[in-house]
Amino acid sequence: MEIRTRRIYDPPTALYGTRILVDGLWPRGISKQQARLDGWRRELAPSKALRQWFAHDPSRWEGFKERYFAKQGVLSALAETSGDGPLTLLFAARDPTHINAVDLREYLMRTA
Repeated sequence: MEIRTRRIYDPPTALYGTRILVDGLWPRGISKQQARLDGWRRELAPSKALRQWFAHDPSRWEGFKERYFAKQGVLSALAETSGDGPLTLLFAARDPTHINAVDLREYLMRTA
């Protein structure tokens, strides 16, 4: 399965396949119509406590991943959502490397 990560602000194209937002909060400045989502999986977002602990500090990234992977029991349903086509995990953050969507992609690629 092909799995990508993209900012929700990037224009959607058919190449991205199934588009799932994996943030807990709706992104600012984009309507649901503009987003053209196939789903919004809030339960896959990190908890508020985990986000606050991480505080966008790259030195805490490995610790963030360990804590975040502990809640991955709901991922099998996410993998089934896309079927055989590409899956794009959408996020709103400006940092495209230190975000939960990257962790989700990594996890799904390991278990696929």
